[in-house]
Amino acid sequence: MEIGFLYEITKNLLPSYLFICRFSWKFVILDVFTVNMKNKLFRFTEIFKETLWGGHRILSFKGLDADSRLIGESWELSGMPGHLSVVKGGDSDGLTLAQLIEKEGTALVGEENFARFGTDFPLLIKFIDAAQPLSVQVHPNDELARRRHGCPGKTEMWYVGDCDPDAYLLDGFNRVVTADEYAARVADQTLPEVLRRYDVRRGDVYYLPAGRVHSIGSGCFICEILQSSDVTYRIYDFGRVDREGHPRQLHVEEAKEAIDFTVSAPEVRREVVDNMPTELVRIPYFTTGVYRLTEPMTCDYSELDSFVILICTEGVCHVSCGEEEELLTAGHTLLLAAEADTVRLTPEGKTIILESYV
Repeated sequence: MEIGFLYEITKNLLPSYLFICRFSWKFVILDVFTVNMKNKLFRFTEIFKETLWGGHRILSFKGLDADSRLIGESWELSGMPGHLSVVKGGDSDGLTLAQLIEKEGTALVGEENFARFGTDFPLLIKFIDAAQPLSVQVHPNDELARRRHGCPGKTEMWYVGDCDPDAYLLDGFNRVVTADEYAARVADQTLPEVLRRYDVRRGDVYYLPAGRVHSIGSGCFICEILQSSDVTYRIYDFGRVDREGHPRQLHVEEAKEAIDFTVSAPEVRREVVDNMPTELVRIPYFTTGVYRLTEPMTCDYSELDSFVILICTEGVCHVSCGEEEELLTAGHTLLLAAEADTVRLTPEGKTIILESYV
């Protein structure tokens, strides 16, 4: 009975290991053997979000039949409560991301990540299609988000996968602004005048720490990588109304404590070299790089104690790990288990893949 109880505890704590119990005079000895995962490459069913500002790019980008919906976001990989990604195919087909982590444990996410986050997945991956500008908004940092909402803060990055010729975005203040001036400019509809505007092009990268005021402008198609949080304070909405003709709720006062009123350094464009890994962002929450492939490449993750997310923004690539292989095409995402030590990327022509891990 005591042995069975001990076995149940260890089985639940570390589902990627097998514990064998044996007796040795007054002691129960546990022999531990690693149990290899059957699958190490995982696809998920995307979650489409209709929005006022969305367009029609996402479905066609994914090779799906277009319809009349204004889809602003495709959540590619989400551990958000109520919006959990579901495994598509393989031995774990139909499991939510949280259930998959519970099943595979450290073998899927890595020892440190499992210790820090448990079955909560730490990142959220999206594609965003802005046919109209998104609201000017800000996200709280960890301390404020946990105090107010009981969840992590929201630091994020954007990778511009495509854009219209006149596409733009707003990222931070272009000069020092006080809290009083901020509130006055929201009231008189002039807030965008003190925000830094960027004319965007494909391949641009923007890092947005929590507290940075920002807005994705019309014509941008973006891959967004962020902390697993959906807390947003909307502070300016260009006079827009919802489908019922009502102005959307603003959070002008709530945002004051969240906003970083300092002026950040302007973003600079990163140079990417074919068939070489290029690091884009390295912060405590995640590291993201990009591969622009024209020939096969082998990725060695043997020293990395983390899952890896591969997001294809252009082209077609065969992703293989041992005997397992998945075809990764533009608009789709794969989760690689932490146990996947060596992964082979074989593109069909020019292919661009984002790589992100914790």
